Amino acid sequence: MSFVSGNLQRRAGLCTLALCAACIAVAGCGRAPGIPGAGPEVVRPEQVVDFPTLYKQNCAACHGESGKDGAAISLANPVYVDVAGEANLRNTISKGVAGRLMPAFAQSAGGMLTDRQVTAIAHGIVERWGMPNLPAGQNPPPYQTTLAGNAEHGLAAYGIFCARCHGVTGEGGPADGKTIQGRSGPGASKSGWLGSIVDPSYLALISDQSLRSILIAGRPDEAMPDWRNDAAQPMTDQQITDILAWMASKRVANPGQPYPTPPHAE
Repeated sequence: MSFVSGNLQRRAGLCTLALCAACIAVAGCGRAPGIPGAGPEVVRPEQVVDFPTLYKQNCAACHGESGKDGAAISLANPVYVDVAGEANLRNTISKGVAGRLMPAFAQSAGGMLTDRQVTAIAHGIVERWGMPNLPAGQNPPPYQTTLAGNAEHGLAAYGIFCARCHGVTGEGGPADGKTIQGRSGPGASKSGWLGSIVDPSYLALISDQSLRSILIAGRPDEAMPDWRNDAAQPMTDQQITDILAWMASKRVANPGQPYPTPPHAE
């Protein structure tokens, strides 16, 4: 009787060990290396919608990590964000600027971002760097205009509002307070020199809309005032439009080339 009882106990113990081993094996399979879990470990690129990540991946290289001090227009400028508005920002991000350095980012225009991601970037710019109703009682010129520009009148307006910093001809000069008045001090220019704003290569890289945006919103990272300027009166829509026409008249057909490019032979 004791022999049978002992044998049954041994069999019961072996069964228990086998059951435990089976449970451990089943539980451990879900965590075994190489076996995917219930959901993706890495978010797919088209599913990323947080502004910091999208901005860093798509915008920071040109507009600066903090929205300023980049090669392109400063986005961390409440005046610019307020004048441009979220709809214009979204349209520019989506479609880019033809013939200039701003590419199209929307998939519908050949880019890599979904409409939702484009909207997230535009909304994030407004939310982070905008300030609704910033002008407070002042009406800035519109982001886009319906007025026609006059280059001759623009040169006269340029002399009133811009020449004291950028030089009589727009070719720049030293920001030392001697040749160019009102630009002395460390905030005048990071390099101590104001570059030409009528250089053909520069004008070939920047669009008319970007020039207009800078004339309206200024470049606070470069100590350039906005349309309210340092003059007795702020610039009007017509004056800005005329200055832009004068600058655009300085563009050349073959920027950066020592001689015109010959036409292709048929």
